[in-house]
Amino acid sequence: MTKHLQFFTFSFSLFTYNSLSMNYFRENIEKMTGYEPGFQPTGSDVIKLNTNENPYPPSPKVFEAIRNIIPPQIRKYPQPLGDTFRLAAAKVLGVEQENIICTNGGDDLLNMAIRAICDENRPLAYPTPTYSLYPELAKIQNCPALEVPFDSEFNLPPKLAKTGAALTIVCNPNAPSGTLISCQEIRQLAQEIKGVLLIDEAYVDFAENDCLELAKNLENVIILRSMSKGYSLAGLRFGFGIASKTLIKGLMKVKDSYNVDAIAIAAATAAIEDQEFHKETVAKIKKERKSLTEKLKQLGFEVPQSQTNFVFAKSVKMRAIDVYEKLKERNIYVRYWAYPDIKDKMRITVGTAEENEKLIKALEEILSRNE
Repeated sequence: MTKHLQFFTFSFSLFTYNSLSMNYFRENIEKMTGYEPGFQPTGSDVIKLNTNENPYPPSPKVFEAIRNIIPPQIRKYPQPLGDTFRLAAAKVLGVEQENIICTNGGDDLLNMAIRAICDENRPLAYPTPTYSLYPELAKIQNCPALEVPFDSEFNLPPKLAKTGAALTIVCNPNAPSGTLISCQEIRQLAQEIKGVLLIDEAYVDFAENDCLELAKNLENVIILRSMSKGYSLAGLRFGFGIASKTLIKGLMKVKDSYNVDAIAIAAATAAIEDQEFHKETVAKIKKERKSLTEKLKQLGFEVPQSQTNFVFAKSVKMRAIDVYEKLKERNIYVRYWAYPDIKDKMRITVGTAEENEKLIKALEEILSRNE
């Protein structure tokens, strides 16, 4: 009996040791910290200018579409390809339905592209600083991430065309800088590289121009579009890609079987069909962006021209981290990163006129106390 007990004790100890020492995840996953989304504060008195949501509600037709959802649409699986939306978007954009893939937010398309195109021997490349999800997706796929720095004015780096990457991503307009690269330069990049070029146009609704024609005319170009920013549907998670039929077919192979739900399909379709409402909303944001930029400059911030629904403000009179913390004490949230090349800057979402005015008054108070 004692021998059996000793054997059991030894076996249990060995099992416990092995369990505690076991790595359950792949080595590359164990080493990751993972993407950190912007902080989501709660409370009615919060001014949330840190994650680039649209400050205005979506089209009334969106709510009408949601109200018209019938029980079978919830009980049954949704359209596997989101064909209702694909058809509506194709009409708006002047492409064929087969040139569009529906995704669970723009991030889903990024994930699909990297999974389908990249591996340990097929690198991903992108200019930096940019959207911080790109390197995290590369780590998940365990593929090399080739980062090519922008210059101080965020011009397209010539070396980006020389990386030999299987997939190159250019966020245009760029986040967090808000700057826009001309379609002509992007076209040249697409023609120089041997792999696929994904143009992340999540913020393009607020820009002077886009690169849609490249997806229509070049075999190796994917355009990413989001319904979160310009269409006020961030809470529904809906995006889409536009590309040649060859690329769309490849992306379809790695997408989840039902990656967009019935409610999101109905809402996104109603939103993209109401182009008049969409243009009115974008015009309001552009107007507030101009006003906010001018007021920030009057306070001494350096603010380059933005082509997005946010501004990238450089703090001159006070450390950006200190301004960020002081704003947070006042329940005003903007985005700050402690990265060496942008640690003197803050990304500020364009809010409503009232929200922007409260931000400016808070900044006036913070800066005056620092003098």
